[in-house]
Amino acid sequence: MTQNAFSNVPMPRTDDRPLWDVVFAVYGYPALLLAHRLKVFALLADNPRTLTEICDALNIKPRPAEAILTVACALGFLSLQQERYALTAVSEEYLLQKSPNYFGFLWDLMIDNYQVCSFASLEKAILTDSPQTYGGGSIYQSHEEQIELLHRFTSGMHSMSMASALVWPGILDLSQHRIMLDIGGSSGAHSIGAALRLPNLQAIVMDFPQVCEVAQGYIAEYGLQDRITTCGTNLWSDHWPSADLHFFSNVFHDWPPEKCHFLTAKSFDSLACGGRIVIHEMLCNDDKTGPFAPAAFGMMMMGWTEGKQYSGLELSTMLQEIGFIDVQIHKASGYYSIVTGRKP
Repeated sequence: MTQNAFSNVPMPRTDDRPLWDVVFAVYGYPALLLAHRLKVFALLADNPRTLTEICDALNIKPRPAEAILTVACALGFLSLQQERYALTAVSEEYLLQKSPNYFGFLWDLMIDNYQVCSFASLEKAILTDSPQTYGGGSIYQSHEEQIELLHRFTSGMHSMSMASALVWPGILDLSQHRIMLDIGGSSGAHSIGAALRLPNLQAIVMDFPQVCEVAQGYIAEYGLQDRITTCGTNLWSDHWPSADLHFFSNVFHDWPPEKCHFLTAKSFDSLACGGRIVIHEMLCNDDKTGPFAPAAFGMMMMGWTEGKQYSGLELSTMLQEIGFIDVQIHKASGYYSIVTGRKP
């Protein structure tokens, strides 16, 4: 082929950074998990340190240490001043185990199950429309059969929930409500957050009995045993305790629409007139064009569950179809929103 054959090749209409971003996400973000596993953030909790000091403490060489630390700085988890690496506000708040908002147990869960986000596993999840965690099948059945998996999963859920649990109770006027039923409440993080923000509210964490045993430990940590109780039950088949506020966080995205309809209808039937439902989720745009965080969360659900990330329109329509009124959508903490409605 002659040079003239290329003379009319057009210039690209856009540059290739979005393509590189895909490549860099694959290699870049795991650097934070490595820093967490190597306890870089704990090492810097007391004092900033130089690269040499970090290498000596972690017993790794400068080249790999610098690679990880550079990514951590680039993503805002560390700063570098006068040749010393230091924690930033986000790493102090979420990556030190002494913080009540410690996020590290979720990262541990990801590391323990890293095969779920491998290319091969996600490809299989997409092609078979089935979760791949713990070798496939229901994660909840695996938790019933292997209690250690349940403990680590519940710790991860608590880890990712506490920060947002302190925010959403302040978004709505919930002062008229007295008992919150935290449905599929896992560690009880959201009941803890609600009880701390709303002094007249009692809460019931409803989940499988083994999960409730774990939740009781977290509730005791906050000294809220007189405000929060647990109810070990099967939320699908058993009767729900009486409450005037039903709360679901990261429950609907575990299930397909027909099961979410079932839960919404069961909530409606269980509430008295004036009772409220609150669904706490990361919401996709109504036209399913993003944003990236809930879209990526949907891929995580492909690997872990039979559910998906819903849009605000999908959830609000679901509530209206069941009979809830005054359906509203509010932004909550970070990527989270709440969808809420009232039983007439």
